[in-house]
Amino acid sequence: MMKLKLDTLKLANIKRVLVSVMLWWVVACAVLLFAPNHVLQTLSLDGFVSNYGHFIGLGLIVGAAFFLSQLFTFVVDESISYLREKRAIETIEAKVKLLDPAERALLREFFLQGATILALPQNELAVKGLVATSILELVGNERHYAIQGPTAEYKISMKARVYLNREVLRLPAGEPSKEELTHLIKARPQFINGLVQPRKHAA
Repeated sequence: MMKLKLDTLKLANIKRVLVSVMLWWVVACAVLLFAPNHVLQTLSLDGFVSNYGHFIGLGLIVGAAFFLSQLFTFVVDESISYLREKRAIETIEAKVKLLDPAERALLREFFLQGATILALPQNELAVKGLVATSILELVGNERHYAIQGPTAEYKISMKARVYLNREVLRLPAGEPSKEELTHLIKARPQFINGLVQPRKHAA
């Protein structure tokens, strides 16, 4: 994970340097091509521009093409991100309407424990289903146990929190009565009691 972050940082730095170099390149070419003759004569660059003007023009075209390609890439990336975000929200909206009892009970645990992060078994079907539909997000801290299998820490995604209200999760509107509390405890996922929760709470 650390190596991936370092590689990403290096790539970003290289790209930043390249953009800076190309920007100065375009500015220099544009100044040489469009500066008044008396300015070029003052700087003793009129002969250079006269002899190599076609190369300077080509350099300007190459620089402009580079920035146009960067603009095109940015627009495409933003469009893809927008469509991916829209699809994720549509998937969440559809899933929230079709939560099965195990998934609903799992999501209730975040509210019952007042935790933003819970350690959950990765192989549990309810966990897999909620991750696949962008309701749960993997935080990390993966661990492997011989008996209960691999676990990891998960949180409810920011996009999904808007849709997970008390009505959807079938939680009492106020303080639960003894009967309601008994029902909620009975409906808890069986694997919850066997896991040690990280006790991370919202600020």
